Amino acid sequence: MLATPPRLLTIAGSDSGGGAGIQADLKTFAAHGAYGMSVVTAVTAQNTRAVTAVHGVPPAVVAAQIHAVFEDIGVDGVKIGMLGDAATVRAVAAALAPHLAAAADCAGRPLPVVLDPVMVAKSGDALLRDDAVEALVDSLLPLATLVTPNLPEAARLTGMSVAELEAEAGRRRAAEHLARTTPAVLIKGGHGGGETVVDLLYDGAHFHRQSHPRITTTATHGTGCTLSSALAVHLAAGVPLAEALTEAVDYLRGAMVAAYAVGSGHGPVNHLYRLSDWKNLGRPQ
Repeated sequence: MLATPPRLLTIAGSDSGGGAGIQADLKTFAAHGAYGMSVVTAVTAQNTRAVTAVHGVPPAVVAAQIHAVFEDIGVDGVKIGMLGDAATVRAVAAALAPHLAAAADCAGRPLPVVLDPVMVAKSGDALLRDDAVEALVDSLLPLATLVTPNLPEAARLTGMSVAELEAEAGRRRAAEHLARTTPAVLIKGGHGGGETVVDLLYDGAHFHRQSHPRITTTATHGTGCTLSSALAVHLAAGVPLAEALTEAVDYLRGAMVAAYAVGSGHGPVNHLYRLSDWKNLGRPQ
């Protein structure tokens, strides 16, 4: 048992609409009882309909945030999201590498790092430049414990087409391709067609297939961020990978079902649905 809550660090962009990025990650950490910390890589102006501006944080400042957290508070797990450009990708990798090496326990088990290769916002706006994809594969995938691409992201990382990835056989090939560089891969099926969502986890030796009915909702903004953050919490707490996926998916699906209307586009999930009922705010208990 942990004497204190797990300390989770998110390295990602800020979402002014509160549904994705840093904001979604911190809400997810809090919902699981973890202590959340953040490294802001970019400030975005966005809502449920569009991203209207992106301002990248200088890579040196991104690295300084990472060092500040590790050198004092300590970290039990890391989630990486939006990085924006190649310089930021390389700065994050260079800053993280020595801390990850130092954090390995006496048995050599690494600090869990969940990499969500955020490339496009739910609105369709690009969040990762083309020159950053190669840097991501070369410098960050080797540091990750688990990489969690959706179908378009998996296509961009592997050079396969989204049409190839619609078939489960294609997803298996993509997972095996990425696992040459990183220990474990989760190919998320939310962008696929049909009434059933199939998530395919490959741990480098075995495939773990999870399927569940598709939830019909517009509350899909930040679902990838939320899932990867929930995975990071469970892995930081020592939960085995396949079990961590089951727990994280159950949490996300509950948050989607419990979502309330926010904005006029793709709204956020209800990250704190397990903790409180907002309808009782300000009322006598």
